[in-house]
This record gives sequence, structure tokens and C-alpha cells, in this order.
Amino acid sequence: MIESQLLIGCLRHEQDAQKKFYQHFSPKMLGVCYRYARNKADAEDMLQEGFIKVFQMLHQFRGDGSLEGWIRRIVVHTCINILKKNKKFAECLEIEHAFMLATPHDAIPSITQAKDVVECIRSLPIGYRTVLNLFAIEGYSHKEIADMLGIRESTSRSQYARAKAHLEIMLERRGILPNQNKRPQVG
Repeated sequence: MIESQLLIGCLRHEQDAQKKFYQHFSPKMLGVCYRYARNKADAEDMLQEGFIKVFQMLHQFRGDGSLEGWIRRIVVHTCINILKKNKKFAECLEIEHAFMLATPHDAIPSITQAKDVVECIRSLPIGYRTVLNLFAIEGYSHKEIADMLGIRESTSRSQYARAKAHLEIMLERRGILPNQNKRPQVG
């Protein structure tokens, strides 16, 4: 397998292997970074910092899971640490307000299927976007998200509920989702 050969070469500090390793994994990881970043330049910075950490920690990879999944976790944590360092989590809503914003789980189409959906997600406030990405896409629990971001679990839940509500409104405006407020006309 090419990944295992690249891994061995990287552990031996072979520049050619490191370059190929980066070229192999960076496109997918840039996509991960782009979900957390404000723009392409920020995403590229996150990617570079993430891969520095990957190369520094590569000797710790035990092969328990996929190498790509291991890299993704490091990159996600790098993105979160950059956002935390820049204190991007000022937008909060307490959980008691989030219940008013509940949307049906199946009301939002698959995030990876539509460019418009991705654009809508990217336009969400950073706190909402980050929690939505971590919970809905990366699969972290609200407790894990709270620990990562240094917020309360209830804040993670409310950020997620707000993100879903805002996303649904944006998708309705773009005609991707049917407007939930419109009633069928009779006669």
C-alpha cells in the first residue's frame, strides 16, 4: 500500500516521501480546514500548521485506525486551537433559547452534496459553523466539543441548534429547501 510506504519514508525523514505524503493527504485536509476558516488563505495557514504537527507526531501513529482519520483529527484540533487562540467563540446562545429554534433533522440536505449548502455553512457565524462542523460532520459529541472549545456543553448544543436554524433559513431563501412557513393554498 502506498500509504504505508510513504509513512515509512516519512519516519526516516526522506524528503521525497514527505512531499508525496503531503501531496496525497493535503487536498482532503484543505477541505477540512476550509470548513473552519474564514477564507482560503486562513485555510491554507491552518493546513500548514496542521501538517507541521502531523509530521512532528507521525512517530505516534500506532496503526489502530486509518492514517487519514488520524491526520484528520490532528488537523481538526489544529483548526480549533487556531480559532481558540484568536478567540472566535464570542457568539453564544444559552440552551433554553435553543429549543425554540429546533428544526427537523431531515430538513437539511446532505452537506457534502451541494455547493450552495457549503457556501451557506461558510457564511454562518464562526461559533455556529465550528460546532456544526464538529458535531454534524466530524461526529464529535457535544461534551467533546465543549472540552475542545473551552465552552459549556449546553453552549455547544445551543450553537448547534442555532446553526441548524440559520442554515435552514438560508437554504429556504436559496430555494434549496421548501419554505416551512408557507401553507398549502386551498381551492
